[in-house]
Amino acid sequence: MDAGLNDPAAAAGSAPLPVAAKDASDPALLSLAEQPLLMPPQDFSEKLPLTREQKRQGYWVPRAAVFFGAALMTAAFAYELYGVLSVVQVTPIQMIFLVLSTVSFGWIALGTLSCAMGFLPLFAGEKADSISLAKSITTPANRTALLFPVHHEDPASIAGTIAAIAEELESLGQTKAFDIFILSDTRGEAAGGVEEAAYRELIERLKDTIGVYYRRRIEATARKAGNIKDWVERFGAGYEQFIIMDADSVMSGEALIKLSLAMDADPNAGLIQTVPRIVGGTTLLQKLQQFACNVYGPSVAAGLAFWHRDQGNYWGHNAVIRTRAFAEAAGLPDLPGPKPFGGHIMSHDFVEAVLLQRAGWGVNMVPSVSASFEGVPPSLADLVVRDRRWAQGNLQHLKIVSKRGLTAMGRVHLAMGAFSYLVSAIWALSLVVGIILTLQGQQLIPSYFQDSKTLFPIWPVIDPGAAMRLFLATMAVVLLPKWLGMVLEIKRAYSASELFGTPRALAGVIIETLFSMLLAPILMMTQTAAIVQIWLGHDSGWKAQSRGGNAISLKDALRWHWMHSALGALVALICWETSPGLLVWMSPVILGLVLSGFVHWLTAQPAGPVFSALLSTDEERQPAPILQRAERHTDIWTKRLAALAAANGDASKLPRAA
Repeated sequence: MDAGLNDPAAAAGSAPLPVAAKDASDPALLSLAEQPLLMPPQDFSEKLPLTREQKRQGYWVPRAAVFFGAALMTAAFAYELYGVLSVVQVTPIQMIFLVLSTVSFGWIALGTLSCAMGFLPLFAGEKADSISLAKSITTPANRTALLFPVHHEDPASIAGTIAAIAEELESLGQTKAFDIFILSDTRGEAAGGVEEAAYRELIERLKDTIGVYYRRRIEATARKAGNIKDWVERFGAGYEQFIIMDADSVMSGEALIKLSLAMDADPNAGLIQTVPRIVGGTTLLQKLQQFACNVYGPSVAAGLAFWHRDQGNYWGHNAVIRTRAFAEAAGLPDLPGPKPFGGHIMSHDFVEAVLLQRAGWGVNMVPSVSASFEGVPPSLADLVVRDRRWAQGNLQHLKIVSKRGLTAMGRVHLAMGAFSYLVSAIWALSLVVGIILTLQGQQLIPSYFQDSKTLFPIWPVIDPGAAMRLFLATMAVVLLPKWLGMVLEIKRAYSASELFGTPRALAGVIIETLFSMLLAPILMMTQTAAIVQIWLGHDSGWKAQSRGGNAISLKDALRWHWMHSALGALVALICWETSPGLLVWMSPVILGLVLSGFVHWLTAQPAGPVFSALLSTDEERQPAPILQRAERHTDIWTKRLAALAAANGDASKLPRAA
């Protein structure tokens, strides 16, 4: 371990930071000496000199394969579409449709080809990690801090997860290698008091097993990123690395140790990201997301690791980070200008990964770490709220992507994050232009003249046979990731001798595909609306994340989506009056919009036995021991905290420790 990581006076080559009274919680719950580490905000206009030598992994071949391959597929699509449109002569509106459709297809082609690249090693039984993991469990050379940033979360769930992790680490004889910090940004004395009483009990119960510490900030400056920075600047010098967890994250003791050992073994690694599996869902929407993540996700993650190599991305949790590298290189500045584009950086994880790359640190991905889990929002409303915040954060990256000193891969990550939301608006616009094209083809609205000397307009003419062939080829590209995931799932089920593995995989893919077709136009509209709101200057704010399955009534769901349903009905009427073929072509979008309220209501309900069985994943049928432990301990802590609150009347008024 570096000397500066043990000596506060030597941390980051500076004098100790002054201790400030920033906590609203009892100082006794943070009973360890502060070891400060400076974390200055970075200047994006500054080009950093690389003071460390690093042998980068070879990456030009895989990246060229992905991007050049996607470019060829996109060029072929554009050529074929041009042939479909230019039966007589391409009109301006046809050219707009060509550009919009080609851009949308290019985005899909890139993702599909990346997924295909990840499928190959997994089908061959190889690992796709971009860094070596320990083959056996030994004691890490350095202590690791396990950080749980929380904001109005259920204390019983957090306490249950921590108790389960502590139990696993104890069974492996590794509790002395970890300390656990609960970093709270919960607002209000009532909620904060309940939380503090709960974690006081947790600390007392685990004091002979593992070090657990709690603090609640007075000011929730810069949200989660500021929460982590506060810990780094107060305690970072005492830990070579830290592992970030989300409130719904769970990781096994073995996975935590493997991450710590991998960081010990590679001095160039600044961050190692696991690929969390989604678990714990009860609503239909959660089951659908679990199935998609756990069946299609492995090949997607392996593909990303294939071409990202050691310049990967960071998703904000279930990752280990080198503390010194993070402090020196990843301090976030405030962006100039007003919100929503200015102010605190909301999607901080992408930017932190880019800053680590800029300083020469490796950002790696380890898809093979299987015991890394997270949850997902229970309903479409909760998903849209989170998605709105992510959209704003990702569009903020447009102010950073052109800054000097960033790696090419860092620019790719920032640009792709922003484009993942912009593409919804592009898709929506292409549908509008497609309808206009059909109306022009039926000579129901005026067309543009190609030449001022022409007496008659040139009406758009489309070859229907060629259009159908192009449509089928496009659908094959769109659906390929699902097929590849299904093949891997069938292969896994066959290896495990599961009697109904193949029919279950087939049924699950069909069900998930049908629902994804219904949900896609709804998300297209909500994301397009979010982009418009952001460009008009509306800030999303930062609300506490809903974790439970609070079902929405059908009446409320229909009211919530009345505009989507009305728009779908209007488009259906236009298509019917124009051309039956257009109605068929637009039917997936129309059905999704017209049925949006019903789809929202249905997917927010408990999945039920049939959907639960057909959409079940291996993680559900054979839960990892850490998940079983976490569920058991959460039940214990739910009852324990209820009894504690009843015994004291009001847990928020419990006396503080002397």
